[in-house]
Amino acid sequence: MQEQTELQDGVGDPDGFARLWTPHRMAYVGGDSSSTECPFCRIPTLSDEDGLIVARGEKVYAVLNLYPYNPGHLMVVPYRHLPDYTDLDDAEFAEFNEFSRHALQAIRRASNPHGFNLGINAGAPAGAGIAGHLHQHVVPRWSGDANFMPVVGQTKVLPQLLGQTRELLAAAW
Repeated sequence: MQEQTELQDGVGDPDGFARLWTPHRMAYVGGDSSSTECPFCRIPTLSDEDGLIVARGEKVYAVLNLYPYNPGHLMVVPYRHLPDYTDLDDAEFAEFNEFSRHALQAIRRASNPHGFNLGINAGAPAGAGIAGHLHQHVVPRWSGDANFMPVVGQTKVLPQLLGQTRELLAAAW
């Protein structure tokens, strides 16, 4: 039985969608006003293990997503802080795309997914949590990976710790 959504003055009519409150993500997506430092600028200053970096290039790096949609979900990120794909210079553009291709190959070797989602959320209205620093998501997908757990149980099941996933993908890189 679906719960009735309570009316809240000023927000319009209920839409039938449940909301999952995740305040722990606010620091990650820029809602923590105590820090204005970009996480994608900070990550390369850490060790590969602490930063969950899978591989480093001259212009870009590959890093695991701290809140993965699926095991092996990583991002390709330029070192230079820039907001848009069209802002990449020629060398950054080449390495950004080469790293994206290499990410697909490494994830295939490490975990044999059935498919992938690749995407850039360009700007906050497009869903970018960190809109000021370009990054491309590489998400491995398996047939049936959208099971009842996230839908009904509101729980995402990940079969290994992020550090273990990083080691596996770094070795396959």
